[in-house]
Amino acid sequence: MPGKDKLLTAAAMSVVIRCEPCIRAYVGWAAKKGATTQELVEFLNVAMTMQGCPREEWALKALRAYDDLIEGRTVAGDGCCTHGKER
Repeated sequence: MPGKDKLLTAAAMSVVIRCEPCIRAYVGWAAKKGATTQELVEFLNVAMTMQGCPREEWALKALRAYDDLIEGRTVAGDGCCTHGKER
């Protein structure tokens, strides 16, 4: 599986667990690996399907994070929260 797909999967999981630092980190890393907006949207649709309408708000945060990165806007922090520290 391509690395960008693994990162997009992690981004979708971050939406499900509602972790904004994780969302920004994984979306950023996926974009740097060449993930497109359409690919991100496909993964986010899965996250919303699994968790229902409340996850739409969090999926939109992921899209904003992607747009911020693509448009060169910097956002504090380049890492993930404590959810990923056990790796």
